[in-house]
Amino acid sequence: MAREPKQDRSRVTRQRLLEATIDSLAEQGWVATTVGVVAERAGVSRGATQHHFPTREDLITGALEYMFDTRMDRARREAQEIPAGPGRTKLVVERLVEYYTGPMFKAALQVWTAASADPELRDRIVPLEERFGRRAHQMAVENLGVDDNDPVTHRLVQATLDLARGLGLADVLTDDARRRVEIVRTWADVLDASLNARHSVVAGSVAG
Repeated sequence: MAREPKQDRSRVTRQRLLEATIDSLAEQGWVATTVGVVAERAGVSRGATQHHFPTREDLITGALEYMFDTRMDRARREAQEIPAGPGRTKLVVERLVEYYTGPMFKAALQVWTAASADPELRDRIVPLEERFGRRAHQMAVENLGVDDNDPVTHRLVQATLDLARGLGLADVLTDDARRRVEIVRTWADVLDASLNARHSVVAGSVAG
């Protein structure tokens, strides 16, 4: 019985460190996000921090994994609330864009930028980014309710993710919200029409 509270405390400490890392990256950037800064921000001793994450790289990659898993869990819950029928495509696109314009994306962007100039960090980040990209694509496909085996549909979904990422980059230095609303609305209309047309073509091919 004594071990369970200790395990709970360990989980809480780890979560506080990961969340403090994400907040620090998003607000202060890569250079300022040191182990000491994260420990202080989380209210955890440096020794306890290094017990969970022996190196800064361990802490950063752990934060990215936690960030992605948290976002995917939220996306699964949100998917159940998206109504079927007209308007679904727009809601899906809006939520994808929200992810790429939120603090989690800004934190990840700091790490990607640093990794581009650090081969050791890049070796850690590239496999994570590839896994994240595959999962984000799969989640978009599931939320849109489309057949990803069709190559055109696959590229349309990927274009949507690329658009969302680009809008996230545009929002880093200035508030791009007003322009973004119009772009999202326009792309959602284009995507919806394209997916419906693709569905008709594929269905016709099968029937033929």
